[in-house]
Amino acid sequence: MTPLEFAVALFLISIAAGLLGSLLGLGGGIIIVPALTLFFHINIRYAIGASIVSVIATSSGAAAAYVREHMTNLRVAMLLEIGTAGGALTGAYLAGVMHVRWLFVIFGVVLGYSAIAMLWNNGKSNPRKIQPDQIAERLRLHGAYYDLALGQTVEYRVSHTGLGLALMYVAGIVSGLLGIGSGSLKVPAMDLVMRMPIKASTATSNFMIGVTAAASAGVYFTRGDIDPFIAAPVAVGVLAGAVIGSRLLGRLHHRKIRIAFVVVMLAVSAQMFLKGAHQ
Repeated sequence: MTPLEFAVALFLISIAAGLLGSLLGLGGGIIIVPALTLFFHINIRYAIGASIVSVIATSSGAAAAYVREHMTNLRVAMLLEIGTAGGALTGAYLAGVMHVRWLFVIFGVVLGYSAIAMLWNNGKSNPRKIQPDQIAERLRLHGAYYDLALGQTVEYRVSHTGLGLALMYVAGIVSGLLGIGSGSLKVPAMDLVMRMPIKASTATSNFMIGVTAAASAGVYFTRGDIDPFIAAPVAVGVLAGAVIGSRLLGRLHHRKIRIAFVVVMLAVSAQMFLKGAHQ
């Protein structure tokens, strides 16, 4: 494969990654890292470095549209970023000292858990019946957005804010460690713990992942884990896919988004776990 063909292939697969990442609130990195390591046989450390850059691009491409459509809960995002930014710096440091095998294994375990948690909760929660906590009340974290698929305004109340903030620190560690934007943990945490609707969780996650990734990007750059020849086509492709996905989210039914999330997570989890076992 020539360098041009390699760059084009990366660009095309990155468009798909950005589209899925935008729709599911994952940041594209959840697809990019497995694609680069499993299909292109790129060292996972360089794959994670490129993914960090792509996560920032995804957030830039999708977040503006979600904010404009009022699906993003800005108050929740700003509060939770306190936890994710700190966790991202911790994870970026750990990534430089851990064996490659454990990066694959941790990646697979995190994705598998996220998928099972989302599947288990399918259809069980009704955010409008949840009693909010004092933190959510004091900071006015509750929100509403217009759902095009339902044709009505969806109002919701936020709960378990303290636990959600603690989980975001863990999500930040995973982001810095694996370069995935940690949407695979942020979305379930907001959906299952804080009782936010899946669309609001996805939109808010897309807004947050760029800040989380930026917190750890400097560590990867200093360590030399970001290769411009790999990161550039990935970032451009993911950005294009994210813009497309941001225009589709409001028109899709929440159940379809949840099912897509579970299917993608389980498939990628199995592949990464097996690769880690054979390192």
